[in-house]
Amino acid sequence: MHQDSQKLSVLEKTGYSLGDCAANFVFQTQIMFLMGFYTDVFGIAASTAGYIFLISRLWDAFNDPMMGALADRTDTRWGKFRPWILITAIPFAILFVLCYTVPNLSTTGKIIWAVVTYNLLMMIYTANNIPYSALTGVMTGDRAERGSLVTWRFVFAMIAQFVVQTYTLNIVASFGGQADPAGAWQKTIALWAIIAVAFFVVTFATTQERVKPDPQIKSSLRGDVADLFGNRNWVALAVATVFIFICLSMRGGSTYYYFQYYIREGEVFGRAPSWQDLFGWFNGLGTLTTIAGVLLSKPLAMRFGNRDVFRVSLFLTAICMAAFYFLPPTALLAILLLQMLLQFVYGTTIPLLWAMMADVADFTEWKTGRRATAMTFALTVFALKLGLSLGGALQGWLLDYYQYAPNAAQSERTMEGIRLLMSVFPAISFFLGVGALLYYKIGKATELEMHEELTERRRRLHATL
Repeated sequence: MHQDSQKLSVLEKTGYSLGDCAANFVFQTQIMFLMGFYTDVFGIAASTAGYIFLISRLWDAFNDPMMGALADRTDTRWGKFRPWILITAIPFAILFVLCYTVPNLSTTGKIIWAVVTYNLLMMIYTANNIPYSALTGVMTGDRAERGSLVTWRFVFAMIAQFVVQTYTLNIVASFGGQADPAGAWQKTIALWAIIAVAFFVVTFATTQERVKPDPQIKSSLRGDVADLFGNRNWVALAVATVFIFICLSMRGGSTYYYFQYYIREGEVFGRAPSWQDLFGWFNGLGTLTTIAGVLLSKPLAMRFGNRDVFRVSLFLTAICMAAFYFLPPTALLAILLLQMLLQFVYGTTIPLLWAMMADVADFTEWKTGRRATAMTFALTVFALKLGLSLGGALQGWLLDYYQYAPNAAQSERTMEGIRLLMSVFPAISFFLGVGALLYYKIGKATELEMHEELTERRRRLHATL
């Protein structure tokens, strides 16, 4: 059977998907809890944490493209990308734990520790996640199989999201979070890190790289970067990615404060849950509907195309997000139900961003004959991390602007700021992302045309090897 039409087994899809499941034990913890950990446990100001997030991404301007270039030029018996997943697994776990370790240092010493451990964690995240993401584009060249693989990947990612967002605070509490919050957080993160290492090993062992670039066509780092910046579809997708992850970082990190300080505990589903339980229900129920949205993503994309589904769903998600501003802190059931609706709609977009990255790599190959899969993902992941850092920085600066005081009763001004951080501010960022996507021109017809022509080129190349 020709490589590009080869179907992927359930075992290979599962094994590949566990890699993103592993990465999301880190990613979701960073989005949901790191700001709260820094302000309420580690003991540094929200604005200082914001600067750490922002400044740390300056290095990624060089680190991400270098990793993409290095991965594209790696050549081993196990492929270009798979070895990186294996060799980074244990360092990834160690740095994850160190990032949530509170050293016995002065405030200045703690800030230095936070800067160093956060940067090292993000560097190893890059070395692991860019090759992992690039695997999507080389495990199969079949459009339908690639869409299926991405769906599998994000169902497993959502499982990790469900576990992390629903149970982290409860596990911290079970490890003695009231008496020793620093030790409890370190033990909780160590548990997530051990699980992640095991999953990364499975990903390496069960996947295979099939789509090979034409060996007669040589590429350079400068040429790869020039190809991408000359591709307006990639530029539009990268700009949209920045705005999307500004939103996710800002809103995700604000959820901790929203439930601890803004929401009024009351009765829902016949129970009177604590704010930690409400936080878990909010995220757990939302994740379950996200999975439903992820599963719906592929049939919608096959019918209407990746771009159109992505754009419309993102717009509807922004509307749902803005609606949170109008819900009072006692409307617990309405808050839970609106989050479930929001996450269901947003879930349809999650696999499509990564599928569109692969589409952009295909578009470059289609137009130029050169394929730089990892570089495409690397520069888009840089946009993703730039969005995360800007969102985290904005969250920290806005918390300080609205006079947030850790572990204390909050003023009305602060409560209004937390309310805006959960609704209007992130919704604006999503609307800006929708605007950027108006310049992304790879619609369904172009997807099909690219797939057919590239499949024929690869068939001819395979016949000559």
